[in-house]
Amino acid sequence: MTDHDRQGAAAELSVTANDEFKRSFSTWFWGAIISATLVHFLVFALWPSMSADDVSFNRDEMVTIDIPDEIEIPPPPEAIARPATPVITDAPIDEDITIEDITFDANPVENLPPPPEEVDTDISGAPQYTPYDVRPDYKNKAEMERALSREYPPLLRDAGIGGTTIVWFYIDEQGKVLRTQVHTSSGHKALDDAALKVADVAVFTPALNRDKPVPVWIQLPITFTTR
Repeated sequence: MTDHDRQGAAAELSVTANDEFKRSFSTWFWGAIISATLVHFLVFALWPSMSADDVSFNRDEMVTIDIPDEIEIPPPPEAIARPATPVITDAPIDEDITIEDITFDANPVENLPPPPEEVDTDISGAPQYTPYDVRPDYKNKAEMERALSREYPPLLRDAGIGGTTIVWFYIDEQGKVLRTQVHTSSGHKALDDAALKVADVAVFTPALNRDKPVPVWIQLPITFTTR
C-alpha cells in the first residue's frame, strides 16, 4: 500500500469517528435531560416538608398596660431681680483731702531702707528654678555624640529599639555637671541608665544672671536612635 493510500484510509477513519460522535450526541443529550428530570423529581418527592409554627393569637391573650398618670411640670423659677439703681449720696465729704507729692527731696536716699542682703541658698538638693538670663550651652558636643554611641545598650541597638530620656542637670558656676537625675523615663531602664552616663560626660558654659555666673538646674533630652 502506498503512502497516498494510507493517508486516504486515515482520513476515511477520522471522518467516520466524527460522524459516529455526531450520531451519538442526540442519545447523550436526551439521556442527560431525562436523568436531570428524574433527579429533580426524586429531590422534591423525598425532601422533608417544612411548615412555619403557628404564632397567631386571639384578643383574649393580649395583655393591657396601664398608662401612668401625666407628670406635672413645675413652673419655671422666678426671674432674677435687677440690681438697684445707684443714687447720689448726701453724706458730707471733706474737700481738704489731698495726697502729698512724692519727691526725692521729701525722701532722701539716706532715709531709704537698705537693700535686702543676698542669701546663699543651696539648690543642689533637688531640681528647682533659678533665675538666669543666659542658658548654659554644650561645650563638648563631639564628645557627647561619641558617648551616645558608646553607651547605647547593644541589645536594644541591635533590636532597633530607641527612646528619649529627659535628664535634669545641676550645673555649677564653672559649667561643671555636679548632679544628674532622670526627669522623664524613655520607657526602658537600660536607656535611662545609659542617658545618665552620657550626661556625666557633658560640659557646659555657665549660666549667667545679670552677667554673673550662677548655679542652675536645667533639663535636656538625650535621644538614642538607630538612624
